Amino acid sequence: MTKVNFQILVLAALTVTATASAQENNKKGYLTGSFETNTTLYQDDSKTNAEAPDDKFGSNNYMKLDYYHGKFAAGVQLEAYQPVLLGYPSELEKAKLTNYYVSWTDKDFSVTAGTFYDQFGSGLLFRSWEDRMLGLNNAVMGARFTYHYKNIVAFKAIWGAPRLGMDFTETQVRGADISFSISELLHWNNSSLSIEGSALNRYEKISVDLEEEGGKPSTTGYSGRINFERNGFTAKGEYIDGGDKYFSFIKDDKLFTKKHANAQLLELGYSKNGLGINLTGRRLEWMSTPIVFGNGSSSNMMNYIPAMCTQYTYSLTTMNPYTPQTGNLSNLFTTSGEMGGQLDVYYHFKRGTAIGGKRGLKAHANFATYYALSEEGNIKTGNMTFRDFSFDVEKQWTKAFKMNLLYSMQEYSKSHGGDKGTWLSNIFVADLLYKFTNQFSTRLELQYLTTKEDKKDWIAAMLEVNFAPAWSIYGSDMYNQGDTKVHYYSAGVSYAKSRTRVALSYGRNKAGYVCSGGVCRNIPAYTGANLSITTSF
Repeated sequence: MTKVNFQILVLAALTVTATASAQENNKKGYLTGSFETNTTLYQDDSKTNAEAPDDKFGSNNYMKLDYYHGKFAAGVQLEAYQPVLLGYPSELEKAKLTNYYVSWTDKDFSVTAGTFYDQFGSGLLFRSWEDRMLGLNNAVMGARFTYHYKNIVAFKAIWGAPRLGMDFTETQVRGADISFSISELLHWNNSSLSIEGSALNRYEKISVDLEEEGGKPSTTGYSGRINFERNGFTAKGEYIDGGDKYFSFIKDDKLFTKKHANAQLLELGYSKNGLGINLTGRRLEWMSTPIVFGNGSSSNMMNYIPAMCTQYTYSLTTMNPYTPQTGNLSNLFTTSGEMGGQLDVYYHFKRGTAIGGKRGLKAHANFATYYALSEEGNIKTGNMTFRDFSFDVEKQWTKAFKMNLLYSMQEYSKSHGGDKGTWLSNIFVADLLYKFTNQFSTRLELQYLTTKEDKKDWIAAMLEVNFAPAWSIYGSDMYNQGDTKVHYYSAGVSYAKSRTRVALSYGRNKAGYVCSGGVCRNIPAYTGANLSITTSF
């Protein structure tokens, strides 16, 4: 199905649904919108070997408009990269109306034509979403239908072409997802039990070489899930058969290697009386699902495989984030994936207790560990790829003073499990907030990372001064005292009023990673001034 046919589908649906909406009622519709710009002026920096692009400029811009009239909705999104900021996927370029849709939402069903986002289960089989921090938008251009029968049955079907960069690809996805609530059917009051299932077909034209070696343009994956809740206890299980995958890897005089993808996910949880415990286990085998075969872009993904560990926000805790291993084929090191899990424990010590004191105390601990699979088709593991133990406490000492303390021990394999060698770091963070008045407050971050590997020890500090509700000023520095002796400084100011926020900053940024929702992308070192504006109506 060509892009022209997709556009005709959207226009036809727009005409039909707009006419039906006008006939349904005479109420006026309303328009919502948002605009975002993120612009950087770069400069060369000999201290970090950062090189500015030729025009020393980068700008990512987004404008989104949505119109609602009764059960009818329509929307568009315009994106402009003039040019794209450093570190973002290079296929994001120039300006284009990238997303557009029309939809009709009734009591029990909905129909969407055009671009849409969706997810099956946990997203291991399929997920389409937008994350501007990652430069990711794999919206599907096509059609989606959903149906709900009371709270017992939920069904949806999708068809279309995923987006990669500024265009929609020739790859097609067709799938369906269904959820059946046994507890609603049997009128259980204190328990919830549901079974769910999904199927997704992916079609992409293949090369003559792959076809000659027996490759197929179409592959189908399946997901089966069960969810249970009772008296604060939850249990969730999911099994994914990802279908056949083809990798460009020469072996036995063949240009391609065929693998079969599968994954298992188990989640157990308990939450009651201030105590929360969550245990998660996951096994992945050849689960990377690209939109386009052979494209190495960081946004070339059609499923969601997040890092299942503590999601940190402090600078020194995110220097070497965990990246899930979905399978690697090389002459040096081959693994079909990984297996591991995490234990997350939270407890709120109430006011008036010996530990909680006058205002209570919140404590949280997490342990996560993952290993490369040593053999296909089983649970045998090899070398460790990542391990993290963290503990943090939050304490409101007075009405004015709040304290957060964090300790993290991270151990990771630079070879992603290719050998037994690991790097170990210990990180300490103090986050201190003091409110002088309801309008004036300060926040101080102090961080220290110690390690014998890589670039040795780091220290970092940040001071933020807030004049609520409008102004905020900050200054920060991250210093590598163990090896390079380089300061990564930054200073900025922001102003917010109503639904608009303007921020201006200048600084030196370290090469590393930007992470959002457990997914990361690499960024190069850069130095420059940044202007960010966001507004909505």
